[in-house]
Amino acid sequence: MGSQTRTTRAHFRWFRPATVATVLILPLSLPACANGNGNGPTGTPTNTPRTSPPSTEDAKPTTPPGTSPAPTPARTPTPTPEPPPPTTAGGGKQVRVSVYFLHGEQVSPAPRSATAPATTAGALRALLSGPNSFERGHDRTTAIPAGTTLNSVAVRDRVATVDLSERYDDGGGTLSMRARLAQVVFTATQSPGIDKVRFELDGKPVRSFSGQGIELNRPVGRADFEDLTPDVLVESPLIGDTVGTPLRVWGSANTFEATFRLKLTDAAGRTAADVFGTATSGSGTRGTFDVTFPYQAIRSGAGVLTAFWDSPEDGRAVISDTVPLTADR
Repeated sequence: MGSQTRTTRAHFRWFRPATVATVLILPLSLPACANGNGNGPTGTPTNTPRTSPPSTEDAKPTTPPGTSPAPTPARTPTPTPEPPPPTTAGGGKQVRVSVYFLHGEQVSPAPRSATAPATTAGALRALLSGPNSFERGHDRTTAIPAGTTLNSVAVRDRVATVDLSERYDDGGGTLSMRARLAQVVFTATQSPGIDKVRFELDGKPVRSFSGQGIELNRPVGRADFEDLTPDVLVESPLIGDTVGTPLRVWGSANTFEATFRLKLTDAAGRTAADVFGTATSGSGTRGTFDVTFPYQAIRSGAGVLTAFWDSPEDGRAVISDTVPLTADR
């Protein structure tokens, strides 16, 4: 992010919205599609966004085969750790989830598969495995130390208690420590049943994280890491996805007057689409967006979706995020 982004952010106090997106689409470079036939946010996208949100069954207790279920307390039930994903073929439905690596110094989602109902645990284990070679080749990294393992996940009252191995707090300065916390928080809270995360290390509650004195005496959510979130966070499509026209893009944004732009570059290096979008809020408050628009690609192949906004000071384009993908004609 450029200095313009940091300067603009300094004037804001951040919090996470809970409203549904309102969309404004103004095609700039597609005169032939001015009356577009693309589906709106409620239509069926042709790209491959995250499948239906992970089931809130992550929070439900399960009973291993062959054993009797434990009696359920009548009051104040104890949170039950999420079981590990089945390891045998056909052990559960595979669903698409996102894991959050880093692109520069900000969170960036990537696609993975997890086995229902343990989708939160599966996503976190995939996160701990780190980016693959394609993602590393496009500058996706992780601040989580190699060798970190997940002990358990328990969900209660929309808060996930994530128990990690002691390796998780090894090494790194304040930025690295906050980045690895953000990676876990964003990955866990993609579930509609989870809003915040409480951390444990080998079963011990974390009140102060590492020698950097990062206070964790309360559950933390995405809004606690606004400085590590792109101004326009694209959550679909994801890096490596194959998309088609019309293209659906959704995520969250915190930009001046809630407006931003999305540009798709095709395999020929040509601008296939350049549109405006509007989030539900901005100028210091993060809002959501869901935009669908047609594009015209010269040929199918590797492309890039760029999310950016125009600086109110000098009109300069401030790039927030880039998503390498394959754009079909």
